[in-house]
Amino acid sequence: MALSVLTVIPLAAQAGGVALGATRVIYSAGATQTSLGVTNTDTKSPFLIQSWVEDTTGKKSEAFVVTPPLFVAKPSGENILRIMYVGAPLPTDRESVFWMNVKAIPSVDRKDIQDKNVLQLAVLSRIKLFVRPVGLPESPAEAPTHLRFHRQGDSLIITNPTPYFVTLVNFNLGTRKLPNTMAPPKGNVTVALPTDASGQVFFQSINDYGANSARVTGVMQ
Repeated sequence: MALSVLTVIPLAAQAGGVALGATRVIYSAGATQTSLGVTNTDTKSPFLIQSWVEDTTGKKSEAFVVTPPLFVAKPSGENILRIMYVGAPLPTDRESVFWMNVKAIPSVDRKDIQDKNVLQLAVLSRIKLFVRPVGLPESPAEAPTHLRFHRQGDSLIITNPTPYFVTLVNFNLGTRKLPNTMAPPKGNVTVALPTDASGQVFFQSINDYGANSARVTGVMQ
């Protein structure tokens, strides 16, 4: 008997012998498609790869077509996923965000598991997929410096006036570490604060290549 277990990795470049070519996907709204590399780093075992896109509620999005949606990644093999947006027009003044899902299912030889109890792990990698309109003002690299912070009791309100999503990591108020937070474009998000948190805001952000930016000192209002 084979028992399948799904392990979810929210932000992963490599999991279960399968490596993704990026930790986030930037889809230019002016392009007909974008791509994501998938590599089987295992030299002996193939994997069945299943891919799809979800919206922020976790519902599978019919607005995207991923090809091939299902394929076998051969040992040490490299493959390319093509991602096409076929849905209704998205906002043109700000980014939209979705989740790209790639599930790797290891192969099992039925002869090896006959009359045996086997635990089979399927690994799901989820990375953010940003659809970016053409011609947005300023550079996404500049967006973190435009964030504004306002303390209200035991909450910190982050206002993002830019058209880009900004993900804050290594996020601190004084000496207290705050959770990683994504500030939506032209919107705000509230972060709960420890009661003894005080001082200056410091953070890094994640750029288009999945790397951390230089540390930014936040502007308190």
